[in-house]
Amino acid sequence: QVQLVESGGGLVQAGGSLRLSCAASGSIPSHNTMNWYRQVPGKQREWVATITSGDDTGYADSVKGRFSISRDKDNNSVYLQMTSLKPEDTAVYYCSLRVITSTYWGRGTQVTVSS
Repeated sequence: QVQLVESGGGLVQAGGSLRLSCAASGSIPSHNTMNWYRQVPGKQREWVATITSGDDTGYADSVKGRFSISRDKDNNSVYLQMTSLKPEDTAVYYCSLRVITSTYWGRGTQVTVSS
């Protein structure tokens, strides 16, 4: 079983920065993809960014150029550096780990951007 725990959320003013962290534990296959998603109440969960085990990355158009995903393979952690934050970035941010047979999710961390 895999457990994911997010941290680093909080309240920040528009234009500010936050760094989210996600620590994975358990039996983790070496070939995996780690992702960040976000969700606003009443809306579908939205993909934000992905990093593969080969360190290839991808970003949603809404965050491209402002957010950066990275990972520490030795510590089974993934990070999301968020800059130039906007009020529309306010959401619960979730970390997920995808392997061939399963996708695992954390419980999320709240990010609130005030105008």
